[in-house]
Amino acid sequence: MRGGFLRAGLALAVSISPAAAQFDVYDNPSVLSLPTTLRATVRVPLASAPSGPADTLAALYPRLAACWRPPADLGAAAITARFALRRDGSLQGQPRITFARVPPERRAALTAETLSSLIRCTPARLKAGLGGAVAGRPIALRFVYSGPNQGDRP
Repeated sequence: MRGGFLRAGLALAVSISPAAAQFDVYDNPSVLSLPTTLRATVRVPLASAPSGPADTLAALYPRLAACWRPPADLGAAAITARFALRRDGSLQGQPRITFARVPPERRAALTAETLSSLIRCTPARLKAGLGGAVAGRPIALRFVYSGPNQGDRP
C-alpha cells in the first residue's frame, strides 16, 4: 500500500512539474511590464542654475534643463526628449526627440539645441539614492519655451 501511494505521488508530481514551469512569473508576459517613464515639464531657460547634487526627481529635472539655450529666432516652442541615465548621472544611450511643437523651419535648430543641452548638462550630479532609483528608467523631459516676449505660448 505504501509503495503504491508513493509511486502515485511521484507520478502526480512529475505530471504537474512541466506544466507549472511553463507559467513561471518571470516567463509570463502578462506579469512583466516595462519600467514606468518618468515625466516632467520644465520652462526654459532657467533663471538660475541649481547647485549641489540632486536628491529628488523635482531637483533633477531643472539640472537637466539648466544648459538649454533658445536657438536664434525661436518663437514659442515645446519639445520633449526621451532618454535614460546611469547611476552616475551620465546619459545611457542616445537621447531622442519624441515631440516638437515648433514651425517646421525651426525644428532642426530646436532639436539640435535640445540634444546638445542634454549632453552639456550630463553627467548630472546625483545622490546615491536617486542615482539608483533613476538608473536605466526612461525619462521624458518636456522643455517649454514661451518665446522672447514671454506672452507667446506653445
